[in-house]
Amino acid sequence: MALQISATNPEHPARLLALPWGLPLEEWPEEILVPLPRGISRHVVRYVRAGDEVIAVKELAQRPAVREYEQLRTLDRLGIPAVDPLAVVTGRTGAGGAPLEPVLITRHLNGSLPYRSMFETTMRPSTVHRLMDALAVLLVRLHLVGFAWGDCSLSNTLFRRDAGAYAAYLVDAETGETHPRLSDGQRAYDIDLARVNISGEMLDLEASGALHPSVDPIAFGNEIVRRYEDLWRELTRTSVYPAGKYHYIERRMRRLNEMGFDVAEMQIENSPDGDTVTFVPKVVDAGHHQRQLLRLTGLDTEENQARRLLNDLESWMATQDDYAPGDPLGARTEVLAHRWVRDVFRPTVRAVPPERRGTMDPAELYHELLEHRWFLSERAAHDVGLEAAVRDYVAKVRPEGPAEETPAS
Repeated sequence: MALQISATNPEHPARLLALPWGLPLEEWPEEILVPLPRGISRHVVRYVRAGDEVIAVKELAQRPAVREYEQLRTLDRLGIPAVDPLAVVTGRTGAGGAPLEPVLITRHLNGSLPYRSMFETTMRPSTVHRLMDALAVLLVRLHLVGFAWGDCSLSNTLFRRDAGAYAAYLVDAETGETHPRLSDGQRAYDIDLARVNISGEMLDLEASGALHPSVDPIAFGNEIVRRYEDLWRELTRTSVYPAGKYHYIERRMRRLNEMGFDVAEMQIENSPDGDTVTFVPKVVDAGHHQRQLLRLTGLDTEENQARRLLNDLESWMATQDDYAPGDPLGARTEVLAHRWVRDVFRPTVRAVPPERRGTMDPAELYHELLEHRWFLSERAAHDVGLEAAVRDYVAKVRPEGPAEETPAS
């Protein structure tokens, strides 16, 4: 059989042809390999440089190779964090024409590390918690699109920090199955497999002396399940809102914040029965909100102020006709952010007379107005709107200006 390279990108076959396909992966020369950390695998896996990028090459039988390739392409279309599938190579032959196993080729995720290797180093408790949250987010997102992993483990998951965000990526989709919708039993089975696999690998690290003494392997696996279940409940319960939906959306966002998650994307779909809101959670590093708000709007605030303003910005953007969730370049998001500053933020701040503001900076004032709107909406059991909140704030909270001038916190 002749060598065949089935690839999604027509540029890759030319780069791949130069690799030594006539040798088993175990015998590939050191000079073409890239020494990167990898998890435990039942297959032979090698990292190799192909042109200007690093690829992962995995030997396995043709049928599972093609199946995993298609599963990864499906996850890519669904917007799930996973490695990028590049090609399947079949028809390999070695010395004397002996057949060699086909290989699956994926692109190495720059800046990523296997979850397993993360626990071989000393980590702060806050980092451990973010790692757990990121893995819980990945499992929830997979199950929401009907994907049962079947082999979640520390070795099959990559960890990546990008611009302050913590994210987990699926590496191995060989055992995965895509369904229109997962039953509760399918989800429970998948999560229990994850718990057993993760705790088992942690026990293995503990036995080798590589695991930090502060990490309990069994408790860690159980905690992943608890965080997954909490997040699943919050994201999947009924999310159809009547008119005046902003108040209810904000309540959901606050609950996610209290659980330790932020909102990466929010999408509102209109229907005669009400508006359905979909949230995509994310896990972020300290100071992330300050940096993001400054980049998008030019507003320099404290971290809690920035989180609150970004929530309001995200809610407002989701109602705009030209909003594009998940815009990879962020160009549309930046345009909308500047429009929000011009049409929402500045007019709202200016609606409070200067003599009522005192030395309070605009970001803190806007934060207070949002909090006042939240208080009024909770009391009225519906969204009172920002304009009404500003009028009530001026009339009742600052009828004569601040009694004491203090720096914004």
